[in-house]
Amino acid sequence: RGVVIKTGDDTVMGSIAGLVAGLDSGQTPINKEIQSFVRLISAIAIFIGVVFFIIAMVMGYTWIEAVIFFIGIIVANVPEGLLITVTVTLTLTAKRMASKNCLVKNLEGVETLGSTSVICSDKTGTLTQNKMTVANMWLNMKMISLETGKMNYGENFDPRTPGWEELGNIACLCSNSDFVDVKENWQKPVNDRAVDGDATEAGILKCYECLMGDTSKKRKTNPKVIDIPFNSRNKYQASVHQDDEGKHLLVMKGAPEIVFAKCETILVDGEDVMIDETTRKGFREACEKLAGMGQRVLAFVDLHLDSSKFPPGYDFSTDDEEPNFPLDKLRFVGLLSMIDPPKASVPDAVAKCRSAGIKVIMVTGDHPITAQAIAKEVGIISSKNVLIIFDSLTPIPNSPQPGVSACVPGYVMTDWEEADLDKLIRSFTEIVFARTSPQQKLFIVEGYQRAGNVVAVTGDGVNDSPALKKADIGVAMGIAGSEVSKEAADMILLDDNFATIVTGVEEGRLIFDNLKKSIVYTLTSNIPEILPFLTWVVLGIPLPLSTVAILLIDLGTDMLPAISLAYENAELDIMERAPRDTHDRLVNHRLIFLAYGIVGITQAAAGFFVYAVIMASYGWMPNRLLFIKAEWEDEYNNNLEDSWGQEWSYGQRMMLQQTCNGAYFLAIVQVQWADVIISKTRMLSIFQQGMKNNVLNFAIIFETV
Repeated sequence: RGVVIKTGDDTVMGSIAGLVAGLDSGQTPINKEIQSFVRLISAIAIFIGVVFFIIAMVMGYTWIEAVIFFIGIIVANVPEGLLITVTVTLTLTAKRMASKNCLVKNLEGVETLGSTSVICSDKTGTLTQNKMTVANMWLNMKMISLETGKMNYGENFDPRTPGWEELGNIACLCSNSDFVDVKENWQKPVNDRAVDGDATEAGILKCYECLMGDTSKKRKTNPKVIDIPFNSRNKYQASVHQDDEGKHLLVMKGAPEIVFAKCETILVDGEDVMIDETTRKGFREACEKLAGMGQRVLAFVDLHLDSSKFPPGYDFSTDDEEPNFPLDKLRFVGLLSMIDPPKASVPDAVAKCRSAGIKVIMVTGDHPITAQAIAKEVGIISSKNVLIIFDSLTPIPNSPQPGVSACVPGYVMTDWEEADLDKLIRSFTEIVFARTSPQQKLFIVEGYQRAGNVVAVTGDGVNDSPALKKADIGVAMGIAGSEVSKEAADMILLDDNFATIVTGVEEGRLIFDNLKKSIVYTLTSNIPEILPFLTWVVLGIPLPLSTVAILLIDLGTDMLPAISLAYENAELDIMERAPRDTHDRLVNHRLIFLAYGIVGITQAAAGFFVYAVIMASYGWMPNRLLFIKAEWEDEYNNNLEDSWGQEWSYGQRMMLQQTCNGAYFLAIVQVQWADVIISKTRMLSIFQQGMKNNVLNFAIIFETV
């Protein structure tokens, strides 16, 4: 039986769903860059087109001819291959990422990952293995370490140790997990068996089964009568069990500070001893030591219920505000601490992020001491730094704190304003956020975005979904991740491996690099395409390049080399650069100057040189070509003299013009060979990068043929 107190949007799940639904992740960086590029190129094309239109009208051309010039200039400025290049680049990257266990839901998200300057990462299952193993126990007020090796787990522990029978009894009975009941599962070693239950419950179950081997028998002889499940408010789980004689035993496990406060005695070497100040001090020191090692600590207590008050068949109930059985004056038995070791690849991945100028911030629901210990182990917090663990009285510094790291629990941030978080982010470069709620995770992501960062968020739970949705790119876990988190994310790590994110960062940076290379290559041919029309209109010379040749360049010879740059491998220093500045546009003034002012002019000079040489070789010196357009194009003029006095018919002139058009076209193609090789690298020498891009090598051959 149960009482429904809230439904729909009023539930915890409903409030999280409401948070996700109300969020807008906004435009991706690559989307903004493409829009910016389109606006810039459109402005340039329209400006030059209007100038041509005005010049044509002033020089006496008909308005139809002027409009044709206007349209021709706009078409010449449009990089027709850009759409294909962007699509191919993103698709190729998504395909490569899929082969590296990263499923890309949003193609544009890969480039966003390359622009990332901050990664807000969950701990459990992302940085750690999410495989809890019991590493230590505090029994008889003494610390005992267990061998945690897979093949010899617990071999160094003697189950006859006083107090273990009671501690093991609680660990076995106070649990809702069990081994998956499949024949193949039972044939596996205990540590490899699948378990129905979370990682913590699985760790405790495997520990007891390895040491005692009688989990099923123990539970059958001590059936559960009633259960109080764990919740975040109580922070404990309790149950009552009845043995063969009809006697009842209350067992409880939970957060050490909560459970210990309910105890009156402690079991020491088989004797119940009253808890005094010495016991409390020893308990606190044990908890701090275990948590400081990055381990999750649980306390185990029990109470033998009085048979006269709780006879066989007693109707135990939790329907009222308080259960009808005692939950205080219990006996403390011991502590078990579990370690969720970091994944082997994580420290190296974090180090690569640091070298790439990316901050890795831990945002977890775990205890602050545990969180900072794991953060130090994987390199998120430098071990040489001074660590400040915030409490409600800790002031937020007003200036940057070099050599100092911060660990901020969620309860400290309960009443924080945006300005408080902004000040914290400015003050510390290494931060761990612990005991955070879904709202606080969202608050943290927004804070880093306000600071001008491109933020990536990793997570696997329902409570991570608001932050995943709000982030510039959300990364969910494919194995341990909930369906809600996968739906909210832009990418899914199929192997739940943080190191895969670093691969994504490299691929994202490669996309930006290759798009820049492709764009600068494509734009360079605009100048040698536009200048022939400009000189034809202004200087009145025979047209150096035909409209058909322009289309052949844009849609023929240039298309495949531009696309082939999408296949270019990453430059060696790509992960040693700082994250891209958000003000560094895909197409900026430096790129325009390089494409139009240097390479473009060089290509045009090559074309005009070949044009002038061929004309001169047939008797038309440059000074004779100036302002000859009207006579040259007059089909009734069949005796036009060249510089040497030779007469040319209209047909002969048109044949020579076509020869010059072809030579100009070939000159551009040949200069584009050099251009595509120049465009292969942004930072490194061609000798360092090499010519290993076979698609580009084929494109050069194709362009030549």
